[in-house]
Amino acid sequence: MELQSTEQLSGAKCMPCEGGVEPCPVDHSRRQLASLRDWQIDDAGKLIWREWKLKNFAQAMKLVNAAAELAEQEQHHPDLHVTGYRHVRIELTTHAIGGLSENDFILAAKIDAAAQDLGL
Repeated sequence: MELQSTEQLSGAKCMPCEGGVEPCPVDHSRRQLASLRDWQIDDAGKLIWREWKLKNFAQAMKLVNAAAELAEQEQHHPDLHVTGYRHVRIELTTHAIGGLSENDFILAAKIDAAAQDLGL
């Protein structure tokens, strides 16, 4: 997988993944993550995540609903967490391969674009 810009990622489509492929190498994932705003990678390099502290519960739900809609469109589903009524954490990994795939970075870029469109 080549490194892609945020624009390339957000314009791409997630591909079905049923396993049988290797996860992205950690060093590649770290370099690709540099093109995404405020996303982090876990120490094992198997999961990326981002957190938002929003103004209120309604904004938190707008973000979660936008992420859920994108996940359905892309058929790539993140873990969504809402705590303290306005804190949102979104985690992405490709469960079928036990690590990160291009799909995780594509969906992260699309979630960022949706959050920006919502003014969050």
